[in-house]
Amino acid sequence: MKTVVILIVLVAVTAAIGYSQRAPIAEQLMAAALPARMGTDQVAALEDGLHVALCGAGGPMPAPKASGPCVVVVAGDQLFLVDSGTNGPRNLQVLGYPAGRVNGVFLSHFHSDHIDGLGELATFRWATGDDVTPLPVYGPDGVEQVVAGFNAAYAQDFVYRNAHHGDLVAPSAAAGLTAIPFEAPPMGELTLVFEGDGLVVEALRVDHEPVSPAVGYLFSYAGRRVLISGDTAQSDNITRFAEGVDLLVHEALSPELVGMMEATAKELGNPIFAKIMFDVTDYHASPREAAETARDAGVGHLLYYHVVPPIIVPGQETLWLNGSDEIFPNLTVGYDGVSFSLPANSTEIIQTRKGL
Repeated sequence: MKTVVILIVLVAVTAAIGYSQRAPIAEQLMAAALPARMGTDQVAALEDGLHVALCGAGGPMPAPKASGPCVVVVAGDQLFLVDSGTNGPRNLQVLGYPAGRVNGVFLSHFHSDHIDGLGELATFRWATGDDVTPLPVYGPDGVEQVVAGFNAAYAQDFVYRNAHHGDLVAPSAAAGLTAIPFEAPPMGELTLVFEGDGLVVEALRVDHEPVSPAVGYLFSYAGRRVLISGDTAQSDNITRFAEGVDLLVHEALSPELVGMMEATAKELGNPIFAKIMFDVTDYHASPREAAETARDAGVGHLLYYHVVPPIIVPGQETLWLNGSDEIFPNLTVGYDGVSFSLPANSTEIIQTRKGL
């Protein structure tokens, strides 16, 4: 008994000493961690190939592991995003991708959840990189208005940061965004949007009516291909252009779970939210429909993103999939941080990260 008492006292004393020294300990830990954290450049660390990471796996509904739609694509030493939803730019840096390395953003369409991180992304890039021109934003017709709006909203911020930090850190000529519009192609055709250093990016029209234009993007680099759907209902056009791609990144919404939310909203006397839940099912693909597209196109792997509703409770992923893995077994449900690598001139499809 005496020994036990002595041990308890020793543990208590040790804990008290540790608590009293928590600030010095935290300082030492921070000093040790900062060089690695601040010096990380995931682009430089990756082998040559095509690499994809979800900086945002969700849609407009808030959830801990499902930020707004945002997809990282790395091809060689080039870094691009497809869309820039809420919290995506911050996740980008948590994943080790410096915002200053971002070469451009491709917008699929102009719904708020796909664009609301653009201002923050541009600011991060401006303040942490050495670019001398604004962030290029590629998009179908209408992108000029989106970019002009963000630039107007951040105009005073540009002035403040330049006045505080000077041209070395925040040159006025590099502030904000610049629009690079293109005409969305008709169904059955592709439009070349970008080509450089071995990377080819082409746009294809998708079905997100009444939202128009809306596009997906096909990335080709070093013998590897990735198609990112953007928001869309099930589309033969995606099946056509996803044929044989290594990785299909496809949005999906569970009509069954959204239907449960609609019914609950009605029970709670919230007709507005119930109407939204009813409306959204007709311009998104279901998980099963995305799996059918992957199967019919013969893709290597299917990665779900824009996951609606967000998966937040145990067992919900199985409900959300609703047997999709029986249609196409080579699939992964996306969460923030999920990453894949496609080494150059290979057939390997490697999941390198399961989340943040």
